[in-house]
Formats: sequence, C-alpha cells, structure tokens
Amino acid sequence: MEAESAILALAALAQPTRLEAFRLLVQHEPEGVPAGEIADALAVPANTMSAHLGVLSRAGLVSSQRRSRSIIYRADLGHLRALALFLVNDCCQGRADLCEPLLAELAPCPA
Repeated sequence: MEAESAILALAALAQPTRLEAFRLLVQHEPEGVPAGEIADALAVPANTMSAHLGVLSRAGLVSSQRRSRSIIYRADLGHLRALALFLVNDCCQGRADLCEPLLAELAPCPA
C-alpha cells in the first residue's frame, strides 16, 4: 500500500459515523448489510449515510453491490489488511520481539 492510499483510508475512518459504519460492516462479513439497515442501525438519515458510505468506498474500505432494489455494502477486508500491514510494516525497526504483544492480540481473532 502506498502512503497516499493509507492516508485516504485513515482520513475516511477519522469520522465517528464512518468508523462505526465500517466496524458494523466488518462484523457482518461476508454477507454485507443493505445501506438502509446501516443507516437505521446508526440512527443516521439515509442521505447522510449514503455520503459517508461514498467516502468509505472512495477510500477503498467498502464495496457495494446492487441486489434487486437494495445496495449491499461490504467491508473490504483485503484493504483493511493492507492498511494494517502498512502501519506496522516497519514496526520496531526490525525487532520482532517488540511487536509480539500486538501480534498476540490479533491472533487468534476474537469470535
């Protein structure tokens, strides 16, 4: 991942509604969530939620697919993985022992 892409993703997540929407979508992988349900769950007007989802989409963090009359949004876990790796790639200046506590918390992923 390039720094510009990481900055775009981090900026998208630096807003409370977008962060909560993204977390909601991660929790509902792989099936995704209709846009209206995301708005309802977060108590956000549909047009406002649409704008937030657009920002997340442009940042590469979510994808959407039309199913009948609904638009289903999904978290892009590959992009999330790339962002996390970008953030810790130079972790601890090559001293893996310093990163072990972080890795221990990430694996295994909580159910």
